[in-house]
Amino acid sequence: MSKGFRLTAATGIHKGDRDYQQDQVALISHPRVVGCVLGIVADGMGGRSGGRKASDQVLLTARQLFESFSPEKDDAPSMLKQIVDEAHIVIKLTAISSEQEPHSTVAAFLINPRGDCHWIHAGDSRVYHYHGDRMIKRTMDHSYVQALVDRGDITEEEANSHPQSNILLGCLGMEEDPPVDTHFIPKLRPGDSLVACSDGVWHYFSPDEMGSILSTLSPREATEFMIDKARARGQGGGDNLSLVVVKVEALEPEAPTVRMAQTNPFV
Repeated sequence: MSKGFRLTAATGIHKGDRDYQQDQVALISHPRVVGCVLGIVADGMGGRSGGRKASDQVLLTARQLFESFSPEKDDAPSMLKQIVDEAHIVIKLTAISSEQEPHSTVAAFLINPRGDCHWIHAGDSRVYHYHGDRMIKRTMDHSYVQALVDRGDITEEEANSHPQSNILLGCLGMEEDPPVDTHFIPKLRPGDSLVACSDGVWHYFSPDEMGSILSTLSPREATEFMIDKARARGQGGGDNLSLVVVKVEALEPEAPTVRMAQTNPFV
Protein backbone atom coordinates (compact mmCIF):
# COMPACT_ATOMS: atom_id res chain seq x y z
CA MET A 1 0.00 0.00 0.00
CA SER A 2 1.20 3.50 -0.79
CA LYS A 3 3.10 5.34 1.90
CA GLY A 4 0.75 7.18 4.25
CA PHE A 5 -1.98 4.53 4.16
CA ARG A 6 -2.57 1.29 5.95
CA LEU A 7 -4.88 -1.69 5.59
CA THR A 8 -6.95 -2.94 8.49
CA ALA A 9 -8.68 -6.24 7.97
CA ALA A 10 -10.62 -9.12 9.48
CA THR A 11 -12.15 -12.41 8.46
CA GLY A 12 -15.21 -14.11 9.89
CA ILE A 13 -16.68 -17.58 9.43
CA HIS A 14 -19.58 -19.44 11.04
CA LYS A 15 -21.45 -22.60 10.09
CA GLY A 16 -24.77 -20.81 10.67
CA ASP A 17 -27.68 -23.19 11.07
CA ARG A 18 -26.17 -25.93 8.90
CA ASP A 19 -24.85 -29.18 10.35
CA TYR A 20 -21.44 -28.68 8.77
CA GLN A 21 -19.22 -25.97 7.32
CA GLN A 22 -18.57 -25.91 3.57
CA ASP A 23 -17.38 -22.29 3.31
CA GLN A 24 -13.74 -21.32 3.43
CA VAL A 25 -12.27 -17.84 3.82
CA ALA A 26 -8.76 -16.43 4.03
CA LEU A 27 -6.90 -13.15 4.08
CA ILE A 28 -3.34 -13.87 3.02
CA SER A 29 -0.47 -11.45 3.42
CA HIS A 30 2.23 -11.88 0.79
CA PRO A 31 5.27 -13.66 2.27
CA ARG A 32 7.80 -11.26 0.71
CA VAL A 33 5.97 -8.02 -0.17
CA VAL A 34 4.49 -5.82 2.56
CA GLY A 35 1.11 -4.34 1.64
CA CYS A 36 0.24 -7.06 -0.90
CA VAL A 37 -2.76 -9.08 0.28
CA LEU A 38 -5.25 -11.56 -1.13
CA GLY A 39 -8.77 -11.86 0.28
CA ILE A 40 -10.74 -14.90 -0.83
CA VAL A 41 -14.03 -16.69 -0.10
CA ALA A 42 -15.11 -20.10 -1.42
CA ASP A 43 -18.59 -21.55 -0.86
CA GLY A 44 -18.49 -25.31 -1.36
CA MET A 45 -21.41 -27.46 -2.54
CA GLY A 46 -21.96 -31.16 -3.06
CA GLY A 47 -22.60 -32.97 0.19
CA ARG A 48 -20.86 -32.68 3.52
CA SER A 49 -17.36 -33.70 2.50
CA GLY A 50 -17.70 -32.92 -1.21
CA GLY A 51 -18.42 -29.24 -0.70
CA ARG A 52 -15.67 -28.83 1.87
CA LYS A 53 -13.16 -30.59 -0.38
CA ALA A 54 -14.03 -28.18 -3.17
CA SER A 55 -13.69 -25.02 -1.07
CA ASP A 56 -10.50 -26.38 0.52
CA GLN A 57 -9.05 -26.88 -2.96
CA VAL A 58 -9.82 -23.28 -3.93
CA LEU A 59 -7.96 -22.00 -0.85
CA LEU A 60 -5.04 -24.40 -1.31
CA THR A 61 -4.61 -23.35 -4.95
CA ALA A 62 -4.89 -19.68 -4.03
CA ARG A 63 -2.22 -19.90 -1.33
CA GLN A 64 0.23 -21.74 -3.58
CA LEU A 65 -0.13 -19.37 -6.52
CA PHE A 66 -0.17 -16.20 -4.41
CA GLU A 67 3.01 -17.19 -2.60
CA SER A 68 4.85 -17.51 -5.92
CA PHE A 69 3.28 -14.29 -7.30
CA SER A 70 5.63 -11.33 -7.79
CA PRO A 71 3.73 -7.99 -7.65
CA GLU A 72 6.59 -6.19 -9.41
CA LYS A 73 6.64 -8.30 -12.56
CA ASP A 74 3.67 -10.71 -12.66
CA ASP A 75 0.21 -9.97 -14.02
CA ALA A 76 -2.36 -10.01 -11.21
CA PRO A 77 -5.44 -10.77 -13.38
CA SER A 78 -3.62 -13.73 -14.93
CA MET A 79 -2.71 -15.10 -11.51
CA LEU A 80 -6.32 -14.76 -10.27
CA LYS A 81 -7.60 -16.49 -13.40
CA GLN A 82 -5.06 -19.26 -12.86
CA ILE A 83 -6.43 -19.82 -9.34
CA VAL A 84 -9.91 -20.34 -10.80
CA ASP A 85 -8.76 -22.54 -13.69
CA GLU A 86 -6.49 -24.82 -11.64
CA ALA A 87 -8.96 -25.23 -8.77
CA HIS A 88 -11.72 -25.98 -11.28
CA ILE A 89 -9.68 -28.76 -12.90
CA VAL A 90 -8.74 -30.40 -9.59
CA ILE A 91 -12.33 -30.23 -8.32
CA LYS A 92 -13.53 -31.94 -11.52
CA LEU A 93 -10.90 -34.66 -11.04
CA THR A 94 -12.11 -35.13 -7.46
CA ALA A 95 -15.62 -35.72 -8.78
CA ILE A 96 -14.37 -38.40 -11.16
CA SER A 97 -12.67 -40.30 -8.34
CA SER A 98 -15.65 -40.17 -5.96
CA GLU A 99 -19.41 -40.52 -5.98
CA GLN A 100 -19.86 -36.90 -4.93
CA GLU A 101 -20.31 -33.86 -7.12
CA PRO A 102 -18.14 -31.20 -5.50
CA HIS A 103 -18.52 -27.59 -6.65
CA SER A 104 -17.44 -24.24 -5.29
CA THR A 105 -17.90 -20.55 -5.85
CA VAL A 106 -15.00 -18.15 -5.57
CA ALA A 107 -14.76 -14.43 -4.85
CA ALA A 108 -11.30 -12.92 -4.45
CA PHE A 109 -9.55 -9.57 -4.48
CA LEU A 110 -5.84 -8.81 -4.65
CA ILE A 111 -4.43 -5.51 -3.38
CA ASN A 112 -1.00 -4.51 -4.64
CA PRO A 113 1.46 -2.39 -2.61
CA ARG A 114 1.01 0.55 -5.00
CA GLY A 115 -2.67 0.67 -4.08
CA ASP A 116 -4.38 -0.84 -7.10
CA CYS A 117 -6.81 -3.76 -6.75
CA HIS A 118 -7.98 -6.60 -8.97
CA TRP A 119 -10.87 -8.92 -8.27
CA ILE A 120 -12.38 -12.07 -9.77
CA HIS A 121 -15.44 -14.18 -9.07
CA ALA A 122 -17.44 -17.18 -10.25
CA GLY A 123 -20.82 -18.18 -8.82
CA ASP A 124 -22.81 -16.20 -6.25
CA SER A 125 -20.15 -15.29 -3.70
CA ARG A 126 -19.57 -11.55 -4.03
CA VAL A 127 -16.98 -8.80 -3.85
CA TYR A 128 -18.10 -5.29 -2.87
CA HIS A 129 -16.22 -1.98 -3.15
CA TYR A 130 -17.40 0.86 -0.92
CA HIS A 131 -16.19 4.39 -0.29
CA GLY A 132 -17.48 5.47 3.09
CA ASP A 133 -21.08 4.26 3.16
CA ARG A 134 -21.56 4.40 -0.63
CA MET A 135 -21.31 1.28 -2.76
CA ILE A 136 -19.09 1.89 -5.78
CA LYS A 137 -19.45 -1.53 -7.42
CA ARG A 138 -20.17 -5.17 -6.70
CA THR A 139 -19.90 -8.41 -8.61
CA MET A 140 -22.94 -9.73 -10.49
CA ASP A 141 -23.94 -13.29 -9.54
CA HIS A 142 -23.75 -16.13 -12.05
CA SER A 143 -27.19 -17.29 -10.98
CA TYR A 144 -30.66 -17.89 -12.34
CA VAL A 145 -32.24 -15.05 -10.37
CA GLN A 146 -29.53 -12.58 -11.44
CA ALA A 147 -30.36 -13.48 -15.03
CA LEU A 148 -34.02 -12.69 -14.26
CA VAL A 149 -32.98 -9.34 -12.78
CA ASP A 150 -30.81 -8.56 -15.78
CA ARG A 151 -33.77 -9.24 -18.10
CA GLY A 152 -36.01 -7.01 -16.02
CA ASP A 153 -38.33 -9.88 -15.04
CA ILE A 154 -37.86 -9.31 -11.30
CA THR A 155 -36.35 -6.61 -9.07
CA GLU A 156 -33.26 -6.91 -6.87
CA GLU A 157 -35.56 -7.01 -3.83
CA GLU A 158 -37.64 -9.83 -5.33
CA ALA A 159 -34.46 -11.75 -6.15
CA ASN A 160 -33.53 -11.98 -2.46
CA SER A 161 -36.70 -13.90 -1.64
CA HIS A 162 -37.00 -15.87 -4.89
CA PRO A 163 -37.50 -19.62 -4.25
CA GLN A 164 -34.84 -20.49 -6.85
CA SER A 165 -32.20 -18.08 -5.56
CA ASN A 166 -29.76 -20.95 -4.96
CA ILE A 167 -29.59 -22.07 -8.61
CA LEU A 168 -26.21 -21.23 -10.12
CA LEU A 169 -25.52 -20.91 -13.84
CA GLY A 170 -21.82 -21.48 -13.32
CA CYS A 171 -19.18 -22.24 -10.69
CA LEU A 172 -16.03 -24.31 -10.21
CA GLY A 173 -16.36 -28.05 -10.73
CA MET A 174 -19.18 -28.01 -13.28
CA GLU A 175 -18.82 -29.76 -16.62
CA GLU A 176 -18.38 -26.46 -18.44
CA ASP A 177 -15.63 -23.98 -17.64
CA PRO A 178 -16.77 -21.54 -14.94
CA PRO A 179 -17.91 -18.07 -15.98
CA VAL A 180 -15.28 -15.62 -14.76
CA ASP A 181 -15.71 -11.88 -14.29
CA THR A 182 -12.87 -9.55 -13.36
CA HIS A 183 -12.63 -5.91 -12.29
CA PHE A 184 -9.80 -3.41 -11.78
CA ILE A 185 -9.61 -0.52 -9.31
CA PRO A 186 -6.69 1.72 -10.38
CA LYS A 187 -6.23 3.37 -6.99
CA LEU A 188 -7.74 2.63 -3.59
CA ARG A 189 -8.26 5.68 -1.36
CA PRO A 190 -8.57 6.24 2.38
CA GLY A 191 -12.20 5.54 3.21
CA ASP A 192 -12.44 2.61 0.77
CA SER A 193 -13.62 -0.81 1.94
CA LEU A 194 -13.52 -4.17 0.18
CA VAL A 195 -15.70 -7.11 1.18
CA ALA A 196 -15.72 -10.65 -0.16
CA CYS A 197 -18.53 -12.83 1.21
CA SER A 198 -20.68 -15.87 0.62
CA ASP A 199 -24.41 -15.69 -0.05
CA GLY A 200 -25.05 -16.69 3.55
CA VAL A 201 -23.93 -13.16 4.45
CA TRP A 202 -24.98 -10.82 1.63
CA HIS A 203 -28.46 -12.32 1.37
CA TYR A 204 -29.45 -10.51 4.58
CA PHE A 205 -28.14 -6.99 3.87
CA SER A 206 -29.11 -4.24 1.48
CA PRO A 207 -26.26 -2.25 -0.09
CA ASP A 208 -27.15 0.73 2.11
CA GLU A 209 -27.10 -1.39 5.28
CA MET A 210 -23.73 -2.87 4.41
CA GLY A 211 -22.36 0.59 3.68
CA SER A 212 -23.53 1.91 7.02
CA ILE A 213 -21.88 -0.99 8.83
CA LEU A 214 -18.59 -0.63 7.00
CA SER A 215 -18.38 3.13 7.47
CA THR A 216 -19.03 3.08 11.23
CA LEU A 217 -17.33 -0.12 12.45
CA SER A 218 -13.81 -1.50 12.33
CA PRO A 219 -13.29 -4.58 10.12
CA ARG A 220 -13.32 -6.83 13.19
CA GLU A 221 -16.50 -5.24 14.54
CA ALA A 222 -18.13 -5.32 11.09
CA THR A 223 -17.47 -9.05 10.56
CA GLU A 224 -18.81 -9.90 14.01
CA PHE A 225 -21.87 -7.70 13.61
CA MET A 226 -22.75 -8.97 10.14
CA ILE A 227 -22.44 -12.62 11.16
CA ASP A 228 -24.58 -12.07 14.26
CA LYS A 229 -27.21 -10.07 12.34
CA ALA A 230 -27.35 -12.56 9.46
CA ARG A 231 -27.82 -15.42 11.91
CA ALA A 232 -30.65 -13.57 13.64
CA ARG A 233 -32.34 -12.75 10.33
CA GLY A 234 -31.96 -16.34 9.16
CA GLN A 235 -34.32 -17.37 11.99
CA GLY A 236 -32.81 -20.83 12.31
CA GLY A 237 -32.59 -21.51 8.58
CA GLY A 238 -29.41 -19.67 7.69
CA ASP A 239 -26.59 -20.89 5.48
CA ASN A 240 -22.88 -21.08 6.23
CA LEU A 241 -21.43 -17.58 6.55
CA SER A 242 -18.00 -16.31 5.59
CA LEU A 243 -16.55 -12.90 4.81
CA VAL A 244 -13.36 -10.88 4.67
CA VAL A 245 -13.32 -7.11 5.16
CA VAL A 246 -10.42 -4.77 4.32
CA LYS A 247 -10.46 -1.03 4.97
CA VAL A 248 -8.02 1.57 3.66
CA GLU A 249 -7.12 4.16 6.29
CA ALA A 250 -4.98 7.27 6.30
CA LEU A 251 -1.83 7.08 8.38
CA GLU A 252 0.94 9.39 9.47
CA PRO A 253 3.87 8.85 7.07
CA GLU A 254 5.68 5.65 8.01
CA ALA A 255 6.28 2.17 6.67
CA PRO A 256 3.14 0.60 5.22
CA THR A 257 1.38 -1.85 7.52
CA VAL A 258 -1.25 -4.53 7.29
CA ARG A 259 -3.23 -5.31 10.42
CA MET A 260 -5.39 -8.43 10.37
CA ALA A 261 -7.78 -10.12 12.73
CA GLN A 262 -9.50 -13.50 12.69
CA THR A 263 -13.05 -13.49 14.02
CA ASN A 264 -15.76 -16.03 14.67
CA PRO A 265 -13.63 -19.08 13.83
CA PHE A 266 -16.51 -21.51 14.25
CA VAL A 267 -16.39 -24.43 11.84
